Amino acid sequence: MQMSHSFDYDVAVIGGGSGGYAAARTAAGFGLRTAVIEGGDEVGGLCILRGCMPTKALLYASEVMHLATHADLWGIRTKGVGYDFAQVMARKDKLIKEFADYRREQLTDGRFAFIRAKARFLDKHLDLSNGNTLSAAHFIISTGSVVAPSPLPDLNQIGYLTSDDALKLQAPPASLIVLGGGAVAVEFAQFFLRFGVKVTLIQRSPHLLRDFDQDAADELTKVFRREGMEVFSHTTLLKATRHGRHKQITFEHDGQVRSVEADEIFFALGRIPNIRSLDLENAGVAAPLETILTDAHMQTNVEHIYAVGDCTGPYEIVHIAIQQGEVAGYNIAHPDSPRSMDYRLLVNVVFTEPQIATVGLTEKEAHLHSIPYIAAKYPFSDHGKSLIMEARDGFVKLLANPTSGEIIGGCCTGPVGGELIHEIIAAMHKRMTVHELAAMPHYHPTLAEIWTYPAEELAGKISPK
Repeated sequence: MQMSHSFDYDVAVIGGGSGGYAAARTAAGFGLRTAVIEGGDEVGGLCILRGCMPTKALLYASEVMHLATHADLWGIRTKGVGYDFAQVMARKDKLIKEFADYRREQLTDGRFAFIRAKARFLDKHLDLSNGNTLSAAHFIISTGSVVAPSPLPDLNQIGYLTSDDALKLQAPPASLIVLGGGAVAVEFAQFFLRFGVKVTLIQRSPHLLRDFDQDAADELTKVFRREGMEVFSHTTLLKATRHGRHKQITFEHDGQVRSVEADEIFFALGRIPNIRSLDLENAGVAAPLETILTDAHMQTNVEHIYAVGDCTGPYEIVHIAIQQGEVAGYNIAHPDSPRSMDYRLLVNVVFTEPQIATVGLTEKEAHLHSIPYIAAKYPFSDHGKSLIMEARDGFVKLLANPTSGEIIGGCCTGPVGGELIHEIIAAMHKRMTVHELAAMPHYHPTLAEIWTYPAEELAGKISPK
């Protein structure tokens, strides 16, 4: 596609994280003169620097620690199992440096201009912190997210850890209060718990992971409590105070006012789009509730400006940000045949143990949108391979169209759920029915064969078409 040379660039991408890089790579691949503007102190984006990769490196270390300290289940004797927390963090840092270095190479390999500066809109131009201005025929905003402000003013006074801070610790606190029940909260809560920290988790929603079905959340809550964590759901936070060297949270739970103390507080009540410094009003971009509005083409209300990733949502998931970036880049190059985002195969994974992974519809979403379905599930506690592994917690669940039998949702709460869910992603991608999944050969004994049990149950309820 040929664009006007009256602009410095055909496409200017603000933000060099996963979504921004995908957008730039796509636009440049179609021959558009592209620039990426990155104003952060580090290069790589949230997933690489402070999200997916570092947290999963730490969670895997805690899983190894847990297995080592419970090896007697398999008749293995271990004595004096310990850990070097600084070494755990150093390994994480080494891995992240390698990932970030590779992303930096991708951003500077010459396919597009890479500009290190903060950017804000003047109108149809950008004002850069390096003293220059920049014009482009199209802009793609991909500035990610930042930790949400605390709902308790008292908390700001006594101080707290965020997920960013937790990744820099050289020693764990002796005790910790985790505020929040989302993925970040539960993953860090179990990480610290398994390294010997006394953890209390306090959340406002009726159950952990409010966007997931309650049966999955209940399994995780059961495991947390069995491992020694205190979990309080459906609470109202009242105040935060300091008591000597400890910090205290006062909250209402089941009609009673309670207080808990710990050495440190971990704040995990969400993130918000990182857009405040962009001066979007100068460009006329609508961002109610501090989230940039886009359509299915990733286009904002301003025709030449697109947005992708955490700054627009609706999902804060890295592979979704990448897909959105690719859609935005493609649509700028092909305005007459635009592509749309399709969230039918939306995947979510929480990397606790048990892992919780979903694809497509949950029962909660089906009820909310009055979508007809039938469901069946099967427990890992009655499955050969998981019994061998002593991985008895959780279940798999399938949702199907009650008429056609097409699989419309899946949930795996159990061992390596994030891996097992990909069988249902593949099935849904090909719009398979439960009859086809039940008939597909599965090797025995494997974890994956557990999917055949709910598939067979549902297939028995629906006449094949």
